[in-house]
Amino acid sequence: MNLRHCFSTGILPALLVITGSATLCAQTSFKFDFGNGKPAAGWIQVSPTNLYSREMGYGFEPGAKMFFENLKVPSLTSTNPFYFSVKVPAGNYQVTVTLDEGSVTTIKAEQRRLMLEHKLTAKGKTATWSFVVNVRTPRISAAAKVSLKKRELETETVDWDEKLTLEFNDAKPCLTQLKVEKVEVPTIFIAGDSTVCDQPAEPWNSWGQMLPRFFNAGVAVANYAESGESIRSSLGAHRFDKVFSLMKPGDYLFVQFGHNDMKDKATNALETYKANLKKIIARTRELGGTPVLVTSMERKGGVEQDTLAGYPQTVRDVAAEDKCALIDLHAMSRTFYRALKADLGKAFQDGTHHNNYGSYELAKCIIARIKQDQLPLAKFIVDDFGVFDPAKPDDVNTFEMPASPTVSTEKPLGN
Repeated sequence: MNLRHCFSTGILPALLVITGSATLCAQTSFKFDFGNGKPAAGWIQVSPTNLYSREMGYGFEPGAKMFFENLKVPSLTSTNPFYFSVKVPAGNYQVTVTLDEGSVTTIKAEQRRLMLEHKLTAKGKTATWSFVVNVRTPRISAAAKVSLKKRELETETVDWDEKLTLEFNDAKPCLTQLKVEKVEVPTIFIAGDSTVCDQPAEPWNSWGQMLPRFFNAGVAVANYAESGESIRSSLGAHRFDKVFSLMKPGDYLFVQFGHNDMKDKATNALETYKANLKKIIARTRELGGTPVLVTSMERKGGVEQDTLAGYPQTVRDVAAEDKCALIDLHAMSRTFYRALKADLGKAFQDGTHHNNYGSYELAKCIIARIKQDQLPLAKFIVDDFGVFDPAKPDDVNTFEMPASPTVSTEKPLGN
């Protein structure tokens, strides 16, 4: 993207760096029009054939089969899920989408993070929705960065790249307009393992990537969890250093570890785990953030017999000793699993990891506890959440979630 483009759109760049003859434009505000007429001043017209390139800085990802749909207003749609990306610096971005009449739309961001679920646009009307997407890079400073795993470095992984990527899915997403603008809002950072992270491919899923759907545009969710991680390995990979480099007063840090930590055979493993939890709580508070401890949900085989040794209880003990907010997902998950009875397997993809349904219900457990405990975050919960009781989960046999295009039979790290 060059300087002429920055000013021709009518949108000033947030950062302009001129070095010799090289001009770098880091734009943080965009307005896209997906109609087939002349766009209004300051709007960028996007055609069905506009594919993403670094030079252009925006466009559809390869595989999109876009065409115009002329209903109430001209819009672009497709018969298959499609992706649209915008090159932006790291940060939190409010995304505002306008959808045409007859649109049936589910939107996921970055690595299948659920943002909007099954939004219907009435006949003769358009509808506008807003949500916040966190965009990140591994860089912490000039000399330090997060040590990414092989999975995170693969080309199809979009969690750590230079762009904001949106997946438009469901029966008929008719996209009319799209606005992207960098915003300063409280951030919910998440640290954890494969039961929490943004799983890249169907049918695997984790509660952390379902969580954004239940918050409005007043807050961002930044999921720094990763498959195979323990507290110790996350500290070693500088994942917490990255979070703490970004944390500001009013932010939150949700921490859920245990599935991999319990495999540590050291005689002092549990004591080290506890000490690390306390250090993370203290550092979060030093930076003005609010720590929230989450006990690990049980495995499929843990409905009646604990499979996580003393780790959930240690989290409860630390929360009590340090007067830290606690979400006892371990207990809530058991209540949820028991309620499923013979359908328990329909919430899991293997003995540890969940599918879309299982992770969606666990995310609702998290939100229900935030609401019940009246954490300040409760004011950002979406209006349609209502009340959730893990003893009375959503019917697994009627649950629907549009599947993302990427599919894998490979199990996530950590079981």
